[in-house]
Amino acid sequence: MVKLLDSMVGDHPARPCVVLSNDPGATGLERAEERGVPTEVVRHQPFKGDRVAFEHAITGAIAHHAPDIICLAGFMRKLTAGFVDPWRGHMLNIHPSLLPKYKGLHTHARALEAGDTVHGCTVHEVTPALDDGPILGQARVPVLPDDTVETLSARVLAQEHVLYPSVLARFAAGDKRPIML
Repeated sequence: MVKLLDSMVGDHPARPCVVLSNDPGATGLERAEERGVPTEVVRHQPFKGDRVAFEHAITGAIAHHAPDIICLAGFMRKLTAGFVDPWRGHMLNIHPSLLPKYKGLHTHARALEAGDTVHGCTVHEVTPALDDGPILGQARVPVLPDDTVETLSARVLAQEHVLYPSVLARFAAGDKRPIML
């Protein structure tokens, strides 16, 4: 999220209008405030599994900021079609695997367990299906013989910090051609 905020300067075609988190202690909120970006918090716990009500609260929290694009970054909540469909074509996510491989959680461990020699990350348009949607960019990293979940994760994260801002700039300018790093 911080890399996205920091990239939206100069001739970048987008500007951040709000950072929302479901965790009031998220450091990203502090980083956004340091950069003068408004923040909103919608905790999921009070909704006790009622995703529709939670998503309605999110919609209310961001509505007055009038975003054109939603960029998910570390928002570890599955979103329903009722929330996603109105934003279809305007919501992006970053995922730590080379989709369609390893949807869901524990992607680095799964790549290591499978003996993969290449791993990476994907930026995609969000659809109601988990970690699915048109791919807008991917970055590959080699899986080294002595890799651990931590070492592989760190290399993938470094590529996420390059890929996501690049895809956002291109996407905000109206270009949906995939970027492959």
